[in-house]
Amino acid sequence: MFFKKEEMKNNNFPTKVCALLVHAAKIDENYTDKEEEIIKRTLDELGVEKKDISKTIEEAKIIEESSNQILDFTREAKALPEKDKVKIVEALWSIIYSNNEADMYETSLMRRLAGLLYIDNKTMGDIKEKIKQNLK
Repeated sequence: MFFKKEEMKNNNFPTKVCALLVHAAKIDENYTDKEEEIIKRTLDELGVEKKDISKTIEEAKIIEESSNQILDFTREAKALPEKDKVKIVEALWSIIYSNNEADMYETSLMRRLAGLLYIDNKTMGDIKEKIKQNLK
């Protein structure tokens, strides 16, 4: 399981990761139901209990609205194993390409996240291409 039970109890770690997903969904100023479904599915895959997903998303929206920097959302995520960070990046690209295109704000966000999450450019590009191919 991605989120350990201790992390779920001790802090709002899943909420911070969710806030990052919400931020990506809202950056183009068009938060859609499709993007929220991707967020819900991602939280489920990452181990958030189904009964807690809606609450986590609502809390994440509040955190995202009251924050002016993504650094707070990535602080815990950057310490995760590479495979878990890749799963988050896959979800982020899925959100961005849910409308079949990425604008300059979304691509800028992903460039910044690559550095903040310590993901090399090749891995980031490979994930992006994988998501784009899955859309076809």
